[in-house]
Amino acid sequence: KVTNCDLRKNKKIGCEKMSNESNFKMVDEEMSLEKYEVEDIKQKIYTIRGKQVMLDSDIAKLYEVETKKLNQAVKRNILRFPKDFCFQVTENEIYSLRSQFATLKNNGRGQHRKYLPYAFTEQGVAMLSAVLHSNKAIEVSIKIMDAFIEMRNFLINNGQIFNRLTNVEYKLIEHDKKFEEVFNQFQTKDNVKQKVFFEGQVYDAFSMIIDLIKKAQKEIILIDNYVDTDTLNILSKKNDKVNVLILTKSDTKLNKQDIVKYNKQYPKLEVKYTDKFHDRFLILDKKYIYHIGASIKDLGKKCFGITLIKYDSIIEDILSKI
Repeated sequence: KVTNCDLRKNKKIGCEKMSNESNFKMVDEEMSLEKYEVEDIKQKIYTIRGKQVMLDSDIAKLYEVETKKLNQAVKRNILRFPKDFCFQVTENEIYSLRSQFATLKNNGRGQHRKYLPYAFTEQGVAMLSAVLHSNKAIEVSIKIMDAFIEMRNFLINNGQIFNRLTNVEYKLIEHDKKFEEVFNQFQTKDNVKQKVFFEGQVYDAFSMIIDLIKKAQKEIILIDNYVDTDTLNILSKKNDKVNVLILTKSDTKLNKQDIVKYNKQYPKLEVKYTDKFHDRFLILDKKYIYHIGASIKDLGKKCFGITLIKYDSIIEDILSKI
């Protein structure tokens, strides 16, 4: 049996329990606010347009109000929020923030909003507490202001370190660019001194020969005993106003009509006949001479090599035989 005394006793215990729960709830709220101050608020401060700001959705979460209601309160008191206090961010600014901060990516903040968010400066946050008319807003605003002050002091005290890090970063970027330029120069076909092509590498071989032909600015001399219209097709890739001289055997497959047709479109081509040469050579502007292991019309059909001859005396000897 349960007596009235027992009920009163249980009621008293229940009241004490409820009182304790209320005390725990107040402690939890204080700890939650402290947590916001130390761990969360500073992470929600971003730099946009050279100013430290917080986004409307982050402030609304701290104030425990809807973002829509917060912005409505601002619009009702728009005269209290000049551009130094509050401004609407652009899509590019939001994209930049998401790319820099993982929290924006992971939380997906602002990704599905109909309107672009608003950003509030330190003065704007202070004005919000006066507009929202709630103890919670005032209490949280104080915490936010403290966070702004700590962030500002941190940036001021460590400004020189940040400048040095920025300068180091710029120097590293410049070094990377220079290294990339040098590396690309080594990779270009213009600087290739020798190259071996294997059977089937037709495209690669033709690509290199054409790049060499385009390197000439005044004159191309080709020494090749086996030339035909395919040879002329390759030489047609030359730069304008570059003269071409072909030295070949008298029984060449090229005829006078082929030479006339070529000259009408790609002047000026001259063909001379000689039996002084066995190997094939490509001479560019009488400065660069390449020894070619196959006729250029047959490039890639079998294994062959292309080698740049670096000795001026050899170049002079070959030119003297022309």
